[in-house]
Amino acid sequence: MSDTNTHSVSYVRESMLAESAPPSTETGTIKWMRENLFSSVLNSVLTVLSILVVYWAVSKIGPWFWNSVWDAGSLTECREILAAKGMTGHDGACFGVIKDRWQQLIFGFYPSEYYWRPVLALLVFFVGITPVLFDSVPRKMLILTILTPFVMYLLLWGGAIWLPLMVVAGFGVGYLAMKFLSPVNGLLGTIGAIILPLIFWLYLAGPIAGWLTFYAPIGFEFVPSKSFGGFTLSLVIGIVAIILSLPLGILLALARQSNLPIIKYSAVTFIEVIRGVPLIVWLFTASLLLNYFLPPGTNFDLMLRVIIMVTLFSAAYIAEVVRGGLAALPKGQYEGGDSLGLSYWQSMQLIILPQALKISIPGIVNTFIGLFKDTTLVVFIGLFDPIGLAGAIRASTDWNGIYWELFIFIGVMFFIFCFSMGRYSLYLENKLQREHR
Repeated sequence: MSDTNTHSVSYVRESMLAESAPPSTETGTIKWMRENLFSSVLNSVLTVLSILVVYWAVSKIGPWFWNSVWDAGSLTECREILAAKGMTGHDGACFGVIKDRWQQLIFGFYPSEYYWRPVLALLVFFVGITPVLFDSVPRKMLILTILTPFVMYLLLWGGAIWLPLMVVAGFGVGYLAMKFLSPVNGLLGTIGAIILPLIFWLYLAGPIAGWLTFYAPIGFEFVPSKSFGGFTLSLVIGIVAIILSLPLGILLALARQSNLPIIKYSAVTFIEVIRGVPLIVWLFTASLLLNYFLPPGTNFDLMLRVIIMVTLFSAAYIAEVVRGGLAALPKGQYEGGDSLGLSYWQSMQLIILPQALKISIPGIVNTFIGLFKDTTLVVFIGLFDPIGLAGAIRASTDWNGIYWELFIFIGVMFFIFCFSMGRYSLYLENKLQREHR
């Protein structure tokens, strides 16, 4: 065969080449660093400066944590332990105060033999809120959500079980009124569902509960509100205000968009007055001035007054957040509900509010986080939240002079709760972003 024929035959590969590993600059940690830390000259300079700042901060603060003392019953003992190691009192943290007073920081002045009650109440809250937060939980568990506030009240404050049961019975009266009066007249059913429970609670619930308590004193030992303190106080105020302010804020937002002038301007006045005055002023109002407007001899619990004021304050901000979500919806959404023949409340429930609330999730959660942190303001009206208890601990003989350790512990605890709310907000936003799926 000639050389020409030999070179005219095409080369055919009989096997595939093995896969090659990607370049080291296009995978793993190196790729992430190249794209996020050293993507440009400016970012490279900022990365180096950030590393130097972090190194300086860790080199200064790290030894203070590393040399911390946990087994000490007083600040003097803590400094003696540090001195025995050849260090001054400023070379190591004295976290012995946390080990010595953590129960007081968490439970305040709650009786120590009943510490299990706030812990169990918190567990009941998490179980009750689960069906609301996660749709994968069976809907039948919503009955636990409905019962959670009454069980928590009974565990935290105690007393006979009959008063919470009478409150539940009042809601039952409202349900029966709606069921039997609505077929006759829808407006009559709505009015009956509001008026009849109020009459029951004001005139019948107390006497019936007192009669049942006298003949069947079943319940827990009563704990007054003045015994609450620490994170138990902050959690109770924060949780109750968050749960109550959301529906109230939604109603205020809808009322502000109402076509009825008396409803609209009443909502506008309430929202603007509440938002225009600092929360601390409203707390002082609840603490000092509210009793002047009550009948003589009325004993209105201070903690309840604070919860009411914080709830109203938060509801005003929630109303504006939700109103922003309502304003963001195109007019066609409202017209779509009208074209389907839906009533106002059906349109709001099925079309408008689900979309508006989805848009408003970041603002709502941000308001809740701010509300939970603002519970520390109750220290100015004589309630011992974690900040107030930190001051009381620092005033004691054993821990007079301690400072940073207490506030670091309080800051970490608040961060855990607020960070958890923020992460759930991101989870909910990602779950509802159906248009990007």
